[in-house]
Amino acid sequence: MRTTKSYKLTHPGKFKDQLFEWSRQFDEIAWLDSNDYDREKSNFDALLAVTAFTAIKTDSFQAFKRLQEYQQTTKDWIFGYLSYDLKNDVEQLKSKNFDGLQFPDLYFFQPQKIIILKANIAEFHYLRMVDDEIDMDMEKILSAAKEEEPETSSIRKIELKSRLSHSEYIEKVKTMLTHIQRGDIYEANFCQEFFAENARISPHKVFTKLNALSRPPFATFIKLEQQYLMCASPERYMKKSGNKITSQPIKGTARRSGDKKEDLEIAQKLEHDPKEISENVMIVDLVRNDLSKIAKKGSVLVKELCKVYSFEQVHQMISTVSAQLEEGIPAVEVLRSTFPMGSMTGAPKISAMKIIEELEETKRGLYSGAVGYFTPGDDFDFNVVIRSILYNAENQYVSFSVGGAITSKSSPEKEYEECLLKAKAMREALSAS
Repeated sequence: MRTTKSYKLTHPGKFKDQLFEWSRQFDEIAWLDSNDYDREKSNFDALLAVTAFTAIKTDSFQAFKRLQEYQQTTKDWIFGYLSYDLKNDVEQLKSKNFDGLQFPDLYFFQPQKIIILKANIAEFHYLRMVDDEIDMDMEKILSAAKEEEPETSSIRKIELKSRLSHSEYIEKVKTMLTHIQRGDIYEANFCQEFFAENARISPHKVFTKLNALSRPPFATFIKLEQQYLMCASPERYMKKSGNKITSQPIKGTARRSGDKKEDLEIAQKLEHDPKEISENVMIVDLVRNDLSKIAKKGSVLVKELCKVYSFEQVHQMISTVSAQLEEGIPAVEVLRSTFPMGSMTGAPKISAMKIIEELEETKRGLYSGAVGYFTPGDDFDFNVVIRSILYNAENQYVSFSVGGAITSKSSPEKEYEECLLKAKAMREALSAS
């Protein structure tokens, strides 16, 4: 049982900054920030979970079975991630590509301390606390000052390299198009990695910059031992609330403009772009098929199709698919039966994943996986790990990947330009590291 206590906040925005600053001291951190978005009703403005009381960390072998046992035994809040390579558990595939980050395939923890911000209320949910611990922590949070960063001269400048040259990327997309023309696949998400070795960064600082640049609805900062995720994701993978499940895949991206008239024209062009609509509709069909495996018959609905939303860096085309969960389906099974998310694989899913593995140079790992949480009542919410920076502090390796959907109408050069557009915020955040 958790001890709970609520405080009314005079300055919610300031408290939110202080809370994130206070979190620096902990070895396990999960910070979720909705950035004031209300798409499909976020349950909080921000949430912090710290200090592992229990945890599970494993490779892909029987990973979902182990997670289900852990989640059902714990019957509490748990926070963590599903790496893309759990595909190997779901579909008996392999991941043979280079892995510079070396994150576990799955990692969840049961936090001792959870603090939830909703409007002007801070809710503390503590497990096995000592006397007055909540009040003492509240005082420390309110007095938290921004930690001084090391002098710039003491931090090595990040020198990003691309795992693929421009010409190599173009040739691989052409190979992908050959697979499409042959009928092996209809669409596939193809990604490339940017990385730096011998890199020393301040993860809190990088995340703060990245989040300020993008202000997405599913921003996440994760620290688990020496491994960090700084995530500015605009995409929800899957949410469960009672017996309702919702997925919101993204396919379709366009740049923003500082000129209001031009920006509106860009958004309208995206909204009517046949290629982008085709990409989105194909993934919506895949999501509908995935949800039908676990949904009550006839309950799968496309609530919103190809709607354009505008974020700080880009316009995105988003659809919303929902369903009523069939009785007796465990929460973890919802994730297992729909993983990996269609927006990061392609269609048909298994063929696309096999071709992706052949053509990409890097093990995806946590990139294009999912981060989120389970509640004590078996609900959950998970994002898609895109627009994200990953960092292993132990081996000083920093990485981000970007990609896009390749269809029969794709231009290799334009796909490369889209990758650079998506990489812009991560590059800028790392330049301030």
